[in-house]
Amino acid sequence: MRAVRNTDQGIVVAEADDPNGPGVRLTIAAAGICGTDVNFAAGGVQGYTYGHEFAGTTADGRCYAVEPTVYCGACDQCRAGHIQRCNAPEHGTLGIFRDGGMCDAVTVPENMLVRLPSGLDVRDACLVEPASVAWHGVRSAALEPGERVAVVGGGSIGLLAAAAARQRGFDVDVEVRHKHQRIAAERLEAGPAQGVYDVVIDAAGTEAGLARCAELARPGGRIVLLGVYQHTVPIPGIVSLVNELTYIHSVAYSRHDGIRDMEKAAALLADNPEIAQTLITHRFPLDDAAEAFRVASDRASGAIKVVLHP
Repeated sequence: MRAVRNTDQGIVVAEADDPNGPGVRLTIAAAGICGTDVNFAAGGVQGYTYGHEFAGTTADGRCYAVEPTVYCGACDQCRAGHIQRCNAPEHGTLGIFRDGGMCDAVTVPENMLVRLPSGLDVRDACLVEPASVAWHGVRSAALEPGERVAVVGGGSIGLLAAAAARQRGFDVDVEVRHKHQRIAAERLEAGPAQGVYDVVIDAAGTEAGLARCAELARPGGRIVLLGVYQHTVPIPGIVSLVNELTYIHSVAYSRHDGIRDMEKAAALLADNPEIAQTLITHRFPLDDAAEAFRVASDRASGAIKVVLHP
C-alpha cells in the first residue's frame, strides 16, 4: 500500500506493508496535515508513516475518526480519564514517531475508534482530532457565564477553539495575522480582538503571540496554552505579575464523566457543517502529498487545513 513518509529528499509516497495484526482495519478516507507534521518534515524527522489526524471506513461501511493516543488504561492517570498523561512506557501517538494514518489503510485497536455522528462526512472527519485538542483547551479554561473569550492565532486550532467556545454560548474574538484567517473567523462568528478578556487562548505558540495574550487578559485573567513550545515558554514577566495572570496548560484530549473529548468534538462538527467548510481550504490526492505539505507550510497560499485523500 501507499504511505506518506519523510526522507532525505523530503516528503514522498512510499510503498509500505499492508496493515496486519489485531484490531479493526480502516480504509482511510481523509488525513489532515498538522503544523506538527510540517515542522517535523522540515526538521528531517523520519522513520514512520506520518498522520495523526485521520478517519476512515470499516469493511461493513461504518465511518470512524481515530483517537490516535496509545495508552495503557491501567495507570492512575488513565483511570482518571487523562489518557494524554498516561505514564506507561508505551504511551504515545499514532503518526508521531510511530506509523500513522497518511496511507491507504490502517489497523487500530477498537478503543481508538470514534463513531461519526450523522451529519459529519468521513472526508471531513480528520478534523475531529484537532477539534478535540481545541475542545479540551476550552474545557480547561473553566469558563463562567458572561465571561469574554479571545483566541490569539488564526490557524485550525485557534479557529476550532473559537468554534468550541461559541458552541458553548460564549462570545469569542480572534486575533489573526492573515486576511484569509480573518475571513474564516468571521464565517465562524468571531470578531477581531479588542479590549480585555477574562480568558485568552494561546493558539499561536510564539513569543509575540503569548505577549499579545498577556496584553488582552484582564487583571486576574486566565491564559490557556494550546501553543506548543519546544523549550522555555516565554511568559511576559511584569504584566503577568502585576495583573496576577493564571496560565493553564492544555494538551491533547481526555475523558470527562466518561465522555471523550473526541465525541464532543465530532458532535460539534456535525452540528455546524460550516466549520469544516471554512477550515478545510485544500484537498489533495495522497499521491500529491509533497505538494500538499508545501501548501500547508505556506501561509501565503491561504491554507488553514490541508487534507489528503487516499
